Amino acid sequence: MKAWLLAAVAGLAVSACASVEPIGTAAAPAIAPETNEDARVADLLARMSLERKVAQLIQPQINSFTPEDMRRYRFGSYLNGGNGGPYGDEYAPAPQWLKLADEMWDASTAPLPGDEPAIPTIWGTDAVHGHTNVVGATIFPHNIGLGATGDADLVRRIGEATAVEIEVTGIDWNFSPTVAVARDDRWGRAYESYSEDPRLTARLGAALVEGLQGRKSSSEFLGQGRVISTAKHFFGDGGTDQGVDQGDVNGDIDALKAIHAAPYPAAIDAGVQSIMASFNSVNGRKMHGHEAMLTGVLRDEMKFDGVVVGDWNGHGQVAGCTVTDCPQSLLAGLDIYMVPDDWKGLMDNLVAQVRDGTIPMATLDTAVGRVLRMKMRAGLLDADARKPSARANGGAFDKLGSPEHRAIAREAVAKSQVVLKNDGILPLGSGQDILVAGVAADSIAQAAGGWTLTWQGGRELTNDYFPGATSIWSGLQQAAEAAGGTAKLSTDGSYADKPDVAVVVFGEEPYAEFAGDRKNLVLANEEGLELLRKFDAEGIPAVAVFLSGRPMWMNRELNAADAFVAAWLPGGEGAGVADILFGKQEATGRLSFSWPEGCAGTPVNDAQGALFALGYGRSLSDTSALRQLDETCGFLAGSGATEWFVNGRLGRGIVARAGETDLPNLRGEANGIVARGIDNQRQEDAREITFAAVATLSLAQSGQGGGDYRIRYAIDRRPTAPVVLRVGETAIDITSQLAHAEGKDWREMIVTEQCTDGPRDSLAISSQAPLTIRIAGIARQDLPDDTQCSF
Repeated sequence: MKAWLLAAVAGLAVSACASVEPIGTAAAPAIAPETNEDARVADLLARMSLERKVAQLIQPQINSFTPEDMRRYRFGSYLNGGNGGPYGDEYAPAPQWLKLADEMWDASTAPLPGDEPAIPTIWGTDAVHGHTNVVGATIFPHNIGLGATGDADLVRRIGEATAVEIEVTGIDWNFSPTVAVARDDRWGRAYESYSEDPRLTARLGAALVEGLQGRKSSSEFLGQGRVISTAKHFFGDGGTDQGVDQGDVNGDIDALKAIHAAPYPAAIDAGVQSIMASFNSVNGRKMHGHEAMLTGVLRDEMKFDGVVVGDWNGHGQVAGCTVTDCPQSLLAGLDIYMVPDDWKGLMDNLVAQVRDGTIPMATLDTAVGRVLRMKMRAGLLDADARKPSARANGGAFDKLGSPEHRAIAREAVAKSQVVLKNDGILPLGSGQDILVAGVAADSIAQAAGGWTLTWQGGRELTNDYFPGATSIWSGLQQAAEAAGGTAKLSTDGSYADKPDVAVVVFGEEPYAEFAGDRKNLVLANEEGLELLRKFDAEGIPAVAVFLSGRPMWMNRELNAADAFVAAWLPGGEGAGVADILFGKQEATGRLSFSWPEGCAGTPVNDAQGALFALGYGRSLSDTSALRQLDETCGFLAGSGATEWFVNGRLGRGIVARAGETDLPNLRGEANGIVARGIDNQRQEDAREITFAAVATLSLAQSGQGGGDYRIRYAIDRRPTAPVVLRVGETAIDITSQLAHAEGKDWREMIVTEQCTDGPRDSLAISSQAPLTIRIAGIARQDLPDDTQCSF
């Protein structure tokens, strides 16, 4: 047995359950208390209709069905999406969440005819850094910050607090922790990863499982104030080529497992009850249909006996499947289909496929049995199980965002701060006049990042949406006044009286999966850089507080600042940042990801190519000088780009053709190509290009040109036949890359000499079937030598 699997050998023991008949049944024979869970499951399966069994595997979202639908169909579980809230209100107050949970419980447990058992439904949610779908909940730092703490006990306490707040609102199941081992920081979900190091990820992931569920084999396990946890996403989500969300993971399978499967044995040993399948492919096969991984590795090698739940319509990406028709996933080892909206069609097809033998009844019973067993372990099938509002914490709204939980969050914020530079300006002193600058300083939403009230998060969410939380500015103001000084907020850095020191809070705006994917690690918004350079020129010492969901190329900002702190996405307790800046607490945060020296985004997972290696972080007493850093980067604005198409116009000397027919200014119709103007940022500044079957659009530059290609594009519907990009004489099949880009808004395609040969003065796209693609810009630019091709 391979070493990485040794921790998985001890699977979950089958425990005796002291329960009798599941609630909501008619007068069926009781099951003896000493009967083990396998016998109880067998008894339930024997009395369930085919339709009720299939319903246990269907997980719709709350905005696509009603309590009446639940009463009729008896879904085994349901979820709220990142933008979903009770009764269509994503900002619904906590009592509304609990009200809906009760309604669904009552509908699912209404008695059925005869002795068919009525199985309680369960509600799943993405509480990935606290119960942050709900207004007023405690907002903890995202996992990347918790990774910097390296503190498993702290993570366990965060899990405990989160579980209580989830239970307050009547929810049973958390889709957390994310145990992705992010190996490419361009990935838009890097902040959901604890570390690039699988060992640290495994340790902290297991701690969160214990916090959410309680310690396995103890009396607290899945008891009062605990919820079902989910390790996700199995497997390889953090290892896709070029960090493309839902992309492909390629390589030797044992080498991939040694990194990306390594956290799962620890989670299983901690008693995790569910594992979520990943969107990505492994060597070309989608995980939602990958039997060798879902069954061969997860079940047979790791001995996982819990539930495998799908991700949002992930089964629809399996070859030969649609969202409503995918027996392949169940046959591969998936137990629950997360099918937000198209649940009726999928249910009908699964029932028919069991009846016609496509899906053996034994396969269905195995999956349903796992769902029942998970509910049994959570006490939901006990005779004394109660609806959500009648449980110990149900409706205890004073526990939502309680002072005790916020204190844990503040501790986590302080422990997650990583000091990368300090010329002696830190800690801030008593009696100082401090200027706090940057639009992020007083934005709780920006400090919290994605998966906060909405899926993608958003700086447009004012602080009023976060009652009880504290912005970084507020925390600094309180600390300054407590130290006998003053603090002034000046977003643009202006002042009447020269301050003693400035604190500049800046960074990435909120994002979540796919929208957060990047082609490089340059921070396009230069607000923070301009403020730091301004203060440097004016002789004002400045501290940079950088908010981000990943390490980024910060050479210019590091040079301009007197001190630099990587604050990650700290969440709702901004006073934790002040605790470090004022020296109230020693700086113990250490990088859980290598910090890049170059801007291209080439993965850095060891000391080579790192400006600061994994584990780096200064104490406040370390004031050793940081060398002057190279500020050149080919991705920066003004780095000699030649525009081929920009602001709705072709560049000088650029000719566009459909076949052999010119398309003046990339407009018109000819030879199977229709090009029309559409609005992107201004009137008709982009083009929608529609291909008929077998058509080619080409662009060429008269005269000699140079540089790599940067193409900004969007595609709403994936190709149904091969699509080829031809650069000079090099043909590149981009069919699968366009499929990944489907519905993900504007993206950037980069073509360098790494994937092309010979002259590159022409560009052509050919499609073998009807296709529509939008193009907002095409440019040629000399990019850094290590820039990879990406699509």
